[in-house]
Amino acid sequence: MAVYFLSFLVCFALRAEAFALEPRLTWQESEISLTRFQVQDVYNYSTLLLSDDNNVLYIGAREVIFAVNSQNISEKKQEAYWKVTEVKNEECSRKGKSKQTECLNYIRVLQPFNESALFVCGTNAFQPVCDILELNSFKLAGKNEDGRGRCPFDPAQSYTSVMVDGDLYSGTSFTFLGSEPIICRNSQHLSYLRTEYAVPWLNEPRFVHADVIRAPENNPDGDDDKVYFFFTEVSVEYEFFNKLLIPRIARVCKSDQGGLRTLQKKWTTFLKARMICHSPENNLIFNVVNDVFILKLREPVIYGVFTSHLNNVGMSAVCSYSLSTVEDVFTKGKYMQSATVEQAHTKWVQFNGEIPKPRPGACINNEAKAMNYTSSLNLPDKTLQFVKDHPLMDDSVAPIGKRPKLVHQNVTYTQIVVDQVTALDGNTYDVMFISTDKGMLHKAVSHDMDMRIIEEIVLFPDHQAIQTLLLSDKQAKRYIYAGSSTEVVQTPVAFCEKLASCAECILTRDPYCAWHKGKNSCVNILAESNTDRLLIQSLNGDSSHCPVDSQGEK
Repeated sequence: MAVYFLSFLVCFALRAEAFALEPRLTWQESEISLTRFQVQDVYNYSTLLLSDDNNVLYIGAREVIFAVNSQNISEKKQEAYWKVTEVKNEECSRKGKSKQTECLNYIRVLQPFNESALFVCGTNAFQPVCDILELNSFKLAGKNEDGRGRCPFDPAQSYTSVMVDGDLYSGTSFTFLGSEPIICRNSQHLSYLRTEYAVPWLNEPRFVHADVIRAPENNPDGDDDKVYFFFTEVSVEYEFFNKLLIPRIARVCKSDQGGLRTLQKKWTTFLKARMICHSPENNLIFNVVNDVFILKLREPVIYGVFTSHLNNVGMSAVCSYSLSTVEDVFTKGKYMQSATVEQAHTKWVQFNGEIPKPRPGACINNEAKAMNYTSSLNLPDKTLQFVKDHPLMDDSVAPIGKRPKLVHQNVTYTQIVVDQVTALDGNTYDVMFISTDKGMLHKAVSHDMDMRIIEEIVLFPDHQAIQTLLLSDKQAKRYIYAGSSTEVVQTPVAFCEKLASCAECILTRDPYCAWHKGKNSCVNILAESNTDRLLIQSLNGDSSHCPVDSQGEK
C-alpha cells in the first residue's frame, strides 16, 4: 500500500495534465438578484446555522450573533453582541497576539441546544468560552463555560462541531499554541470523551466537517449512530522528503462510554482511514480535503472538495463516496501497525496478526452483545489496547466510480453543498454547488456520465474567498447562503426566469428549469405544481420540442 501510494506521488510530480470545464453561463452581480447582509465594522461572517422551520438564519461573526430572515437575509431580526472585556484583550495582547484582530471574540460554534436556545462558543481573546443564547430574548445566559476542546483558541485554527441529541462533538485544538489536537464529546448525559493525545491518533489535523449518520431503525446488526469527522493531517504512515498531507475520515460511535481501565475517558471506537481522490488517467492526486457535504439518503453519499499541495498545480476536484464503502473499511478492513526497523521504507505497515474479539473500534452491536459485552466499559483490555495502538486502517476509502466526479483547472474550491432534484423525466440528479476562493459559485450536474458546470455565479465581485456555504431545505424556495469575511450573500438555486427563450432554457440542462408553454417563460419546476403537460425539459439539451416562436438562441 505504501509503495503504491509513493509511486503515485512520483507520477504526479512528473505529469499533471489539466481538465477544462468551463461554465456554460456566468451570471454577473448586475444581471441577477442577490440579497446581502452586512453590518458596518462587523467582520468574519463565517458561522451559519439555518432554522428552515422558523425562516431564520443565524449568523456568527466577530463579537456578534445575528438572526435574519432566511427568505430575505437583508431583514435583520435580532442581534446579540458578545465582546471581550478590556482585561481579556490586554492579557491576550501581552502574549504577543494582535489586539485589533486576534484578541477579539470570533463566534465559532453555533449549534441548536433546544427549541428555545442555541449553544454558542467564541475564541474570546484566546480564552475560549461557551454560553447559551436564549432565542426569545436573544440574550446570552451568562454561563461563560470553559470552551477548551469545544472551540479553538485562535480564530485562524481549524475547527468543526456538530450537536447530536444535546451532546456537542467537536474537532479543534485544546491548547493556546494549537499543539494538542482533539476530537471530543461534551455531554449533559453521557461521559466526556476525547482522543488520545498521540501522533498516531491525530497528527496536525486541519478539521473541515463533522456530521452524524443515524443507524437505520431495527437494523439487523444492532448498530449504533455514528459521528464522522473529516480532516487533512500529516501522514504517519509514509516517509516523504517533506510533510506529506493525507485526507482522512474518522468516526466514533454515539454510545461509546470509554474504557474502564484502558482508554478511560477516551474513545474506544475512534478509527480513521485515508480518503482517496485521484484521477488515474492523469495521475492526479488530490490530497487535501477542504470541505465535505453528506447527502443523507437511504444510502448516504459523502461529497468532498479536494485540492493538492503537491507541485502547486492549481487544480481542484470533487469526489463522492458511498457510506457502505466507508463502513466496509471500518468494519471489515485491515488495520495498520507501527513498523519495525527492518521495515524502514515506511513508518506503518499492515497488521497481519490475530485481531481480538469483539472487533476493536466497533460499536456495541449484536455481535458484542452476544458475547455479553453491553457497554464499552466492560470491553476486554486486549480489545481496548489494540484500538489504542491501531487507530489507523490499512484499507482506504475509494470514491464512487474510482475517480473524481469533477476536476477543474486554475480554481481552488473551498466549500460544497449538494441538492437532489427530480427532473421531469423522473430521474433524480445530484446538483453540486461548489464555492471558490475568488468569490464564485459553480453549479455542476452529471447526466449520462457527462459532468457539466452549467452555471457560474459571481457572488463577491471583489473576489473574496467563500468561507462557508449552506443550503436551505425549503421545497418551493431553496436558497444558497455564502459567508465571507465581510458579508453573507443569499442566492436562489436557479435563475430560470433569466433564460429568455425556450432553446436557452433547454440548452442550460439545468434540472431545476423547464419551459412553461402556458406562461411562455422558463420556470423553476420546484415552484410549479400539476403542470407537467405544460412543461418542456430535456437534460440532453434537445430543444426540438420547443414551440416554433420560442426557439430563439441566446
